[in-house]
Amino acid sequence: MTSKMIRVLSLFSGCGGMDLGLEGGFSVHRDCINQKMNPDFIEKNGRNGWVKLQSTRFRIVFANDILKEARTAWTRHFAKYGYSAEVYRQESVVDLVKRHRAGEKVFPEKVDVVTGGFPCQDFSLAGKRGGFNSHKDHRGEVINGEIASEETRGKLYMWMKEVIEITKPKIFIAENVKGLVNLANAKEIIQRDFARADGDGYLVLEPRVLHAADYGVPQSRERVIFIGIRKSALTPEAREILSGEVIPAEYCPYPLPSHGYRAAGEGLMPPQTLANVFAGLEEPEASADPSQMYYSKAKFLGRHCQGQIEVDLESIAPTIRSEHHGNIEYRRLSKEHGGIINSELMEGLKERRLTPRECALIQTFPPDYEFVVPDGGGGKYKLSPSSAYKIIGNAVPPLLAYHIGKRVESLWDFYFGKEPLV
Repeated sequence: MTSKMIRVLSLFSGCGGMDLGLEGGFSVHRDCINQKMNPDFIEKNGRNGWVKLQSTRFRIVFANDILKEARTAWTRHFAKYGYSAEVYRQESVVDLVKRHRAGEKVFPEKVDVVTGGFPCQDFSLAGKRGGFNSHKDHRGEVINGEIASEETRGKLYMWMKEVIEITKPKIFIAENVKGLVNLANAKEIIQRDFARADGDGYLVLEPRVLHAADYGVPQSRERVIFIGIRKSALTPEAREILSGEVIPAEYCPYPLPSHGYRAAGEGLMPPQTLANVFAGLEEPEASADPSQMYYSKAKFLGRHCQGQIEVDLESIAPTIRSEHHGNIEYRRLSKEHGGIINSELMEGLKERRLTPRECALIQTFPPDYEFVVPDGGGGKYKLSPSSAYKIIGNAVPPLLAYHIGKRVESLWDFYFGKEPLV
């Protein structure tokens, strides 16, 4: 007898950072986990400092994205857990909703959770900050003209809202870049719009900015998280508590930090370092792992350009961006270009940028996730290094998502009542 499965519909899924994190059961470095604060996270110890995380009650029943390479990566990895490729729909959420409106059965029934990292480039500090007035459509194509519509990339959260209205989950979790909170009143507008889903049917908690390094991710990455809970599904006690001006910490669905990068408090571990997650990795020339063998050969452009720095092995990495080649940070710079990892330079190790595998480990994807997949000879790929950089940088760090999932899972029965065992 086990607890009832919690069915998750995933939108804007990419290569599955949020999906993998919610389900658990993947490997991370031991120092990514604060075992005193989170004693129920680890299922078993592995080799070379790696551990396997406990699985959760969450199960993905639907995923989608417009990127072919994201679907290829997701279906290839999740097949290891028995998932059919049919779970993942390579379509725009706009097209999916329109097909539902036309009477087609598109979305699964009995959805408990809807998640979605709605497109964030238009809210990013690094981007053009188009926000709601995006000039790209829901398929990522540039729009001719100046008029934004509900189908532009900056308004796609409204289509996520409609999926919420269609499927009526108990909880939804939406994610975006920190830059959104600094863009006029975008956060308040989105929070208000989500709360109006299904006729003012959701209690949308005050969004929070979570720093990934405070949760064991060796990376400077901040994301704003929106959590909405269906009012009619809550127990009377939970609804009263969550409707209060101040929610007691024991009933709040946002996870507590486990590591002390920005966070402060007793019991926090030091931030995870790149030296730990890179330990044991062979240099590309010696590796048999395609995700480690290939890397960007873009030339050094000078320190005035983005991505032209050497990562600090004793600290966390800069934000892993969704880049093809030129802005990928360096694993190691030469002396000529200001490299300071003397022990490696003395060994004759050459200047190079981060590999897709190194970027993926920084994001806390497990070592067995295949991001570069050759397709025969001649430089052909099922998944290319260029695509790998792009989908890795777009992802939610799985470990951050795991913290969110474990916290929500721990409060599930309090929020909604204990469901019968199956």
